[in-house]
Amino acid sequence: MSAPGGSPADVVPAAPLAGKRVLLTGGTRGIGRATALALARAGARLVVAHRTEHDGVRTLTGELAGHGPDHRLVRADVTRADDAARLAAVCEEHLGGLDVLVNNVGVDGHSKLADLAEDEWHRLLDANVTSAYLVTRAVLGLLADGASIVNVGASVALRGRPFGTHYSASKAALIGFGRALCKEVGERGIRVNTVAPGVTADDEPGAGPPPPVAERLAALTALGRLGTPADVAGAVLYLAGDTSRYVTGATITVDGGI
Repeated sequence: MSAPGGSPADVVPAAPLAGKRVLLTGGTRGIGRATALALARAGARLVVAHRTEHDGVRTLTGELAGHGPDHRLVRADVTRADDAARLAAVCEEHLGGLDVLVNNVGVDGHSKLADLAEDEWHRLLDANVTSAYLVTRAVLGLLADGASIVNVGASVALRGRPFGTHYSASKAALIGFGRALCKEVGERGIRVNTVAPGVTADDEPGAGPPPPVAERLAALTALGRLGTPADVAGAVLYLAGDTSRYVTGATITVDGGI
């Protein structure tokens, strides 16, 4: 069946997220930055949360402005309930509601369990899990029927990583969080899914593994290369849009088949 003009009726539009109102946390570096720009290019209107001021905030502000004026960056520590509530208020004022929430903020850590300090355990769990709980709870009332929640986890949640029990546990918790929450909000048509990236290569100085490690990991993938932030952003866009309208409670692994 074709639409007028001979093109397929179900062709993906040039701006598949046109008019969608999006909150993205951790959006100024790496995967978050690539996702913010991809969402803006797809026509979404963004509120992007970041924890600290740095050059990336300024440059992202300029890049987003090139995709329309209706975007806003907000400094907020989303491991704090009061900041999560303030962020929700900004979304209500600036966007009037939300169609998409992307819980992307997170941190990494490396420590043998025997040497893992309690405060380091809490640092990882607060950044990677508590933040998703606080922000999601704060904006539940703003989410439109049929909205999409996307949590950015990690593929190590499914296989574990030595010297990263706290990191692996925190990312596994996001999968359980999504599986349970989708059953609470499904009656409103709201979907909850997780994107689980593998190791990603990033041009940002100091980001990603050192070259010898990167080469070894790339050789382990089916595709023969490490992923990029843009690869992960593509999966987030799919889950944010209407083409995934019957996908919920899922975990999409974006690790090149490692």
